[in-house]
Amino acid sequence: MCDHDRQSFDRRALLRLAGLGLASAGLGLAGTAAHAAGKGTSLTADQALAALKDGNARFVSNPQACVMDLAKQRAEVAGGQAPWAIIVGCSDSRVPPELLFGGLGLGQLFVARNAGNMVDTATMGTIEYGAEHLGAPLVVVLGHESCGAVAAACDVLIKNAKLDGSMGPMVQPIVEVAKTLAKSGTCDVDAVIRESAIRTAKKVAGSPVLAHKKTKVVAARYDLDNGKVEFL
Repeated sequence: MCDHDRQSFDRRALLRLAGLGLASAGLGLAGTAAHAAGKGTSLTADQALAALKDGNARFVSNPQACVMDLAKQRAEVAGGQAPWAIIVGCSDSRVPPELLFGGLGLGQLFVARNAGNMVDTATMGTIEYGAEHLGAPLVVVLGHESCGAVAAACDVLIKNAKLDGSMGPMVQPIVEVAKTLAKSGTCDVDAVIRESAIRTAKKVAGSPVLAHKKTKVVAARYDLDNGKVEFL
């Protein structure tokens, strides 16, 4: 949803969202982000997940340059934020969550990104903050096609490649995933992308903070070629 005036107020889209209980929840899909200071979103995890799926479907079917009143949105969220989903994504420049989930505006997604969409202490703390203090009910660990970090991990495993600086330790958790999938000296990059996202989601779900908040955690994979997000 990029052209908010035409897309957001499309009658069929509103009816679809209303059926999910989203339209009355202050979702912000019509360009108005939830912004009440100290209050979390009223969306459930399943409603948030449905909104992400709906947004990705729009992104795939009708991608276009975004036309959003960002100045207005900025003013609306300046006093506080109430994001309704947490995205753990890869830093890859081709995978911006706000766009691939339908052209979402300010204040809707709480995003943590790093090469390989991994979860270390800082990222876990970020996720827990989003759930505990901001009230986001959903976490999505988002891998993607042709991930360079995963390809590098496969090279470390299969070709004994050496990565400079902190890159080696960074991909080591992915190397460990690749080891469990490697067959006959080969490494299926896409299989590792999927399995790594699934295992990372399980790790996130093991957080006592998220368990206390009953935060839903799912894994997903973004396809660079067709723009679709597959929930694993």
